[in-house]
Amino acid sequence: MITRRNFIINSTLATTAVLALPSLAFTMSKKEIGLQLYTLREELPKDVQSTLEKIAAAGFTTVETYGFSIKDQFWGLSPVELKEILDANGLKAISGHYNSGSFLYDGNTAELLAAIEAAKVLKSEFFTIPWVDEPFRKSIQDYKKIAARLNEAAKMCQKAGLKLAYHNHDFEFKKHDGITGYEILLNETDKDLVYFELDLYWVVRSGNDPLKLFAANPGRFKLWHVKDMDKANPALNTEIGSGSIDFKTIFKKAEQSGMKHFFVEQENNYNPGFFESVKKSCDFISKNLI
Repeated sequence: MITRRNFIINSTLATTAVLALPSLAFTMSKKEIGLQLYTLREELPKDVQSTLEKIAAAGFTTVETYGFSIKDQFWGLSPVELKEILDANGLKAISGHYNSGSFLYDGNTAELLAAIEAAKVLKSEFFTIPWVDEPFRKSIQDYKKIAARLNEAAKMCQKAGLKLAYHNHDFEFKKHDGITGYEILLNETDKDLVYFELDLYWVVRSGNDPLKLFAANPGRFKLWHVKDMDKANPALNTEIGSGSIDFKTIFKKAEQSGMKHFFVEQENNYNPGFFESVKKSCDFISKNLI
């Protein structure tokens, strides 16, 4: 007979056992694996519905969008239409890469506000700034200005129920009088409003260590791009698990990073083709990383 006392004891032991498990609980319950849709940029504009169906069939449950504009919306689809296709395939657009127009440089909010509205329609959690044009990132003062603009944009996102993130390439790790642009962005943005999407490939390619970034800035990296580096040619990507980046060690530090969601991305060197590559990456992650 199970008494109330035995039930409480057993429940406590079970809870203790769960808490003792490795800190990968962010995906244990639902195997959430995301895909940055830019990976399939040659296929998606041809047939959005078919492409998203194949993404879902490959095992992905979330996506990160790209390419929104006021004129063309999402590859000719309105945010409402895209949301319907995503829903039909059991996919959620957790984040999106959005062009903020000239906001980072001159404060013009037209494109930024339109993009925020699109992200709201998709019911996204994160609004991600993916790029800074080269003329506007040449000095410490440039990066200080970008950081200030990110703080402003983050407040707009917060009012819309979104969180703002910044996605890196390698140029942010170039030093300007002894300090990198990335350090400036980390130090001069509001830790409670501005988060970071760490592109693991570009961190490694720039000669830096993701684990050191996690240790120095715990909790800041809510999103990751999981993108592998070709062993023979570091300038090329490859399927996750086929390259030179030690993702197993990196994933063990997911909690310290603050990572909530990650997205597979592959920009080139597909083997043997687009959909086969993303399926291979998804399978490796499911079996080896989460």
